[in-house]
Amino acid sequence: MLPLKNSKKKIGLIGPFANSEDLLGTWQFSNFQDKTITIEEGLLAHVDKESLTVVKGCEIDHELEGGINEAINAAKDVDLILLALGESSNMTGEAASKTEISLPEPQLKLAEALSLLGKPIVLILTNGRPLLLDWFEKHMDAIVETWYLGSQAGNAISDVLFGNYNPSGKLAMSFPRKVGQIPVYYNHFNTGRPFLSDDHFTSKYLDSPIEPLYPFGFGLSYTTFEYSNLKLDKDTLNRGEQLTVSVTVQNVGKYAGEEVVQLYIQDLVGSTVRPVKELKRFDKIKLLVGEEKTIHFVLTEEDLKFYTADLTYTAELGRFKVYVGGNSVSVSEAKFELL
Repeated sequence: MLPLKNSKKKIGLIGPFANSEDLLGTWQFSNFQDKTITIEEGLLAHVDKESLTVVKGCEIDHELEGGINEAINAAKDVDLILLALGESSNMTGEAASKTEISLPEPQLKLAEALSLLGKPIVLILTNGRPLLLDWFEKHMDAIVETWYLGSQAGNAISDVLFGNYNPSGKLAMSFPRKVGQIPVYYNHFNTGRPFLSDDHFTSKYLDSPIEPLYPFGFGLSYTTFEYSNLKLDKDTLNRGEQLTVSVTVQNVGKYAGEEVVQLYIQDLVGSTVRPVKELKRFDKIKLLVGEEKTIHFVLTEEDLKFYTADLTYTAELGRFKVYVGGNSVSVSEAKFELL
């Protein structure tokens, strides 16, 4: 679906954030609110005003009389819909906890009504926390997570939508499928019965996959990166030495792009329970179409240390795993031992 092409297609920009200046998060209360570039203003740098229809449809947290009907009527005459939804600046940040992390009900109703039209829809999110997006994952053609981008938000979002910039952001937190998964984070401790898909009596949910919808480190690009040849220069590491991890990354898609290569470790056995993964290194690289690079990461004993039960900061001897990939789930693995 993305990037959009500069063409004569009619675009419907619909939602409470279509022409909102509330794109700064808690900085909304600074003196720069009136200098914010809205999503509508950003789009008009790429398309003619005659080809862009803008309708609010609803307010952020309450319905507009006739708003959904107006949005539906407007959407019938466009080729694609940009659905601008999210949280207002006072819904997130300091002293703004919530028991539910779904989008407000009026926005959900607007999205459901528009999805019934069968038009291509790109969801543009403005928010300050992970949201429940399971329904949107199934019903949207693309999702652009913009967070609170600041006073140039409209220009930045439009540059991504139209491919002037190939997105390379990665999530710094996991997005759950259901609120019952919370807390959900990549570096959790193992359970006494780690999940196995073919064993009923292991840790899992009966009504949902155990993995988050979007894991820590996840983020799509307009191109595709292929990982291969994960290698360690040795399979044992002595105290005071270093171990080099290498991996080859190739751009096998149709656009030049940037990728954040991530390295995680797992201490398989510890005197106290250890996380299933810990991010230890990352490197952002830029690759042209067809280009490949070999990335090298250096690990030492220092990377393996943790605080034991008696508060000693040390690396314990034993076996470790190394994981390398484009997010915390899609990884290749290798093993080594600290001697």
